[in-house]
Amino acid sequence: MSSQKRQVDPAKSFLAGSLAGAAEACITYPFEFAKTRLQLVDKASKATRNPLVLIYNTAKVQGIGSIYVGCPAFIVGNTAKAGVRFLGFDMIKNLLRDPQTGELSGPRGVIAGLGAGLLESVVAVTPFEAIKTGLIDDKQSANPKYHNNGRGMLRNYGSLIRDKGVRGLYNGVLPVSMRQAANQAVRLGCYNKIKIMVQDYTGSPKDQPLSSGLTFIVGAFSGIVTVYTTMPLDTVKTRMQSLNASEYTSTLNCFARIFKEEGVKTFWKGTTPRLGRLILSGGIVFTIYEKVLDVLG
Repeated sequence: MSSQKRQVDPAKSFLAGSLAGAAEACITYPFEFAKTRLQLVDKASKATRNPLVLIYNTAKVQGIGSIYVGCPAFIVGNTAKAGVRFLGFDMIKNLLRDPQTGELSGPRGVIAGLGAGLLESVVAVTPFEAIKTGLIDDKQSANPKYHNNGRGMLRNYGSLIRDKGVRGLYNGVLPVSMRQAANQAVRLGCYNKIKIMVQDYTGSPKDQPLSSGLTFIVGAFSGIVTVYTTMPLDTVKTRMQSLNASEYTSTLNCFARIFKEEGVKTFWKGTTPRLGRLILSGGIVFTIYEKVLDVLG
């Protein structure tokens, strides 16, 4: 079998993706915190819309730990999400490869990413995003229920999960699935296509990873494209998982109300911090993923 037809071991793919997701979550969480807070701010509020100022002010007033509210759930969820994402992507990619050349066309790469996004949204993203969003939303309320009550982090997490229930944890599963499917169709499809173009241009073997620098650049560019194309879905997802989600009767109702009451620009609220996170995320995740696969052989 030629090197071009070599396939990725699913177990190694899951391990590499999980390690990449854990590292990326630890590094980029303040951006995720700022994005979620901005998406929950009412239009009439005079609170700052600058993500860096928001992070600074929150840390100054409430302490540095406040910008990591919900971070443990995010790290666990991101670890599982990235592992499932790359496992699903590589398994689907292996099935869709051209049997003669072993290569994956652009459209097939998008389909593989779409499948990976749907898989990760149901298995990992929806419940952990619900916990993270609920904790951030609660922290900014006048009378927080899951903070500063002397019960400890794990008991607060447990209380939030009990209060939400299974149905509450999966509230917003439709917009989450739509966002994740779109995210990974764009992100993984874009990354895979650009990577092949770079390998063709440089004459590099298809079964070898790009250099760390090139991998980071290609991953970061894929993150930029992903942010601007999928931001409306992300905003609706956040609203549907907030503690006030009951005011929306459905995903379509949430879309319609935001458009009618707050304007189309609201769908791109929180773009800057999400852009910062996904540029770093794309670079970090793909670089670590490729390097771990290389180490694992």
